[in-house]
Amino acid sequence: MCSLEKRGNIFFLTLTGNDEHRLNPNLIASIRSQLSQVRQQATPGTVLVTSAQGKFFSNGFDIAWAQSAGDKAVATDRLHQMVDLFKPAVADLISLPIPTIAVVAGHAAAAGMVLAVSHDYVTMKSDRCVLYMSELDIGLTFPDYFTGLFRSKIGSASAMRDVMLKAVKVKSKEALAMGLVESEHGTGEEAMEAAVRMGEGLAKKGWNGEVYSEIRKAIYPELCAVLGLTTKTVIASPRL
Repeated sequence: MCSLEKRGNIFFLTLTGNDEHRLNPNLIASIRSQLSQVRQQATPGTVLVTSAQGKFFSNGFDIAWAQSAGDKAVATDRLHQMVDLFKPAVADLISLPIPTIAVVAGHAAAAGMVLAVSHDYVTMKSDRCVLYMSELDIGLTFPDYFTGLFRSKIGSASAMRDVMLKAVKVKSKEALAMGLVESEHGTGEEAMEAAVRMGEGLAKKGWNGEVYSEIRKAIYPELCAVLGLTTKTVIASPRL
């Protein structure tokens, strides 16, 4: 599942255990519950850092859980259920009123990659760690919000083609060149240390959370339309 801890100005959301952190209804619900706590407790100058224990950041939707039904129609329904449940979790991150950083120190595949890239920043381990959209390889199309996310986050048409139409396993160096990650590091510990340094720097800004969230949403209008998020004008400056 996952845990939440606040140390200083940083919330640490951790996917716990040594499994693949497959996104089934239980894990998705746990993530959303923790994000709800972050939203409730967020103040100007707080930051979220998300990471995972073990060899995986997240290996995507829990296909084994879907198939365990033993019936193809039920398995398909379960897959659709996970797609539908995960969509508001992405919306939670895109609308969260604080800066967000993901630490990818293990493979992030399919919905797991979406979870990582839904953060504002990503730090990534360089060894035995890839970002990978596996849908083409396993015979699935992309949910609309997956496509909206990558159209919003990947500036290069050729990079988007590689991620979505070649199912390339993107290593840290390529991810850095694509703009998907902020920095690459030799170990997971170094990736976490970089995220904490970045988080502490962002926390010092003390930005108004509502203003931050609205600006983030305004940057990604196509994605927000798919997610059902609306924008509004916020004036929080004491100088006016």
